[in-house]
Amino acid sequence: MRILALDLGTTTGWASNYGEAAFYGKWDLKPSRHESASMRWIRLRNSLSNLWEDDKNPIEIVVYEEIAAHKGTAAAHIYGGLIATLQLWCNRHQIKYTGVPVGTIKKHATGKGNAGKQAMIDAANKRFTFLQEPLGEKDHDIADALWLLDYAIQEYGKDGK
Repeated sequence: MRILALDLGTTTGWASNYGEAAFYGKWDLKPSRHESASMRWIRLRNSLSNLWEDDKNPIEIVVYEEIAAHKGTAAAHIYGGLIATLQLWCNRHQIKYTGVPVGTIKKHATGKGNAGKQAMIDAANKRFTFLQEPLGEKDHDIADALWLLDYAIQEYGKDGK
């Protein structure tokens, strides 16, 4: 089962499985000085479409980090727009999607539901031997996406439960 895992934000971490291999990275969705704020959502849609169109092994489910509380109103609005864009894109391509609470991902990765960013990065560097180079402190979005993918593979398995 092909899974796409997303840590949604202005910098979106992503990870996907392809057979036994995993691919990962991050997308910078931030609008430049002369662009409207809606460029975040356009960039997300385009990034999803590029990943989708370039692949002969279609994505069957998208899992994303489900955030219940935000530090501010602007962050909540941005996240809401990203979720809406993702869900519209998934519906258009008839792909299942589901959110996974942050604490669930952290507990899966470290055994503690309140683990910090560095603990998630350290656990990823230790667990994922396929990493091309160790993740650094600016790679916390990738670490979260990798752990979300790992969780989803165990949760949904190859049979698509």
